[in-house]
Amino acid sequence: MKKKDQIQEEISTNMQEDSADEFIFDTEKEYKNLPLLVIAGRPNVGKSTLFNRLLHKRRAITDPTPGVTRDPIEETAFINGKPVRIMDTGGFKLEREIGTMEAVMDELVVEKTLESLKKADAILFLMEAGIVTGEDEEFIALLRPYSNKLITAVNKCEGGRLEEEAWNFMRFGFKDLLFISAEHGDRIPELSEKIVSKLDFSKVEEGSEINPIKIAIVGKPNTGKSTLSNRLTHTQASIVSDYAGTTRDVVEGSFEYQDKKFMVLDTAGIRRKVKVKENIEYYSVNRAIKSLDKADVVFHMIDAQEGLAEQDKKIISLAHDRGRGIIFVLNKWDTQDQDRKSVKRAEENIKIMFGHMSFAPVVCISALEGKGIKLLLNTALEVYEQLNRKIDTASLNTALKDWVTAYPPPASRSANFKIKYMVQTSTNPVSFLLFATRPEVISQSYLSFLKNRIRSDLGFDKIPVQLESKASRKRWEDRER
Repeated sequence: MKKKDQIQEEISTNMQEDSADEFIFDTEKEYKNLPLLVIAGRPNVGKSTLFNRLLHKRRAITDPTPGVTRDPIEETAFINGKPVRIMDTGGFKLEREIGTMEAVMDELVVEKTLESLKKADAILFLMEAGIVTGEDEEFIALLRPYSNKLITAVNKCEGGRLEEEAWNFMRFGFKDLLFISAEHGDRIPELSEKIVSKLDFSKVEEGSEINPIKIAIVGKPNTGKSTLSNRLTHTQASIVSDYAGTTRDVVEGSFEYQDKKFMVLDTAGIRRKVKVKENIEYYSVNRAIKSLDKADVVFHMIDAQEGLAEQDKKIISLAHDRGRGIIFVLNKWDTQDQDRKSVKRAEENIKIMFGHMSFAPVVCISALEGKGIKLLLNTALEVYEQLNRKIDTASLNTALKDWVTAYPPPASRSANFKIKYMVQTSTNPVSFLLFATRPEVISQSYLSFLKNRIRSDLGFDKIPVQLESKASRKRWEDRER
């Protein structure tokens, strides 16, 4: 017979296991220490489609062209109510045209995929219904050390299609196979159950409520965006290559600096539309542009060796129009003269091309050598603080009265108006609303004067400020009553 203490201990243990299994996660909250599920397989088996299916959104680029995904892409998904970190990897590709840049790229993709397998808590090995290829066989051999964390599924079996051929994969000794369709959703619920049963959620904890500072790294191809992203996150998440257009999807990473959390969005290089010919690159560029909507601060990368181009104007105008904090990052500065004159000359060149953005900071770095990174991050913190600064209405209108007294609006019958008051309508982006009689006659030069005063006098000297005007016949003091 078991002793009373032993029985009690077993009951307590069972209760803990049951409570952990029944723990309900809130989909609105963030969690840390999540188990990692890596989706792997040869090119074009539907990994990205399955990744998007499990996320319930189009996160990864999907295209019939083999080898679309290059960098591993991570995202949190709630599978059967449990938070899982999912990684979409590049396809395991054996056939290569030796001596080409594409072959070099394929090798880098394979290296990244194999690295991902080592840190995975579970591996979802995805195959395609039909003929078993040499790439399948080679990858299966590489997966043997990970058999204890393997989940196997055969894709493109919608409506029972090609299930007989799919059974051919059983000869490799898999314990079981799920025949699914990532595109159509066939047997995804069964796959979800399998995934959850394979993972350990005992270490999952609620994360911080503090939103991270989001940084989007944008620019032309080959300016060092991925090198900087890897430097900031202390990882090799983004593939770095001299091959233009290496990064295709937005690669996310995170790090901490001065007790602040950061999220980095490494984007595809944005080229002129006339040079964007492939569907894949079209989607990549669109994803890069959309990342500006998520960002707080934009690092606009410029190759110090090549200087500025017309395309830089187009890229940065997208960020400026969204009211984002912008920092011009002159990369590869280690290749230039390190004197003050060179820095000043570079800053002047930027201000000539971006005259309306003379407020934006310029930071010289070497992402490869890690020089200037501390200054860059300190500048990013300063820009972020300004983006979230709120000026109370009383202080704002005291300053407005001083500005109007020092520089009164032009007096003429055709352009006669009276300024009543001003309010700050939002932070991040920072915007103000000016109330006046006949706002339609206020000149752009006078609005520019007020915007410059807001920047210089109220602590917004490093960010874009939006100012609009509206009709009013009341003073702000009367309005506040």
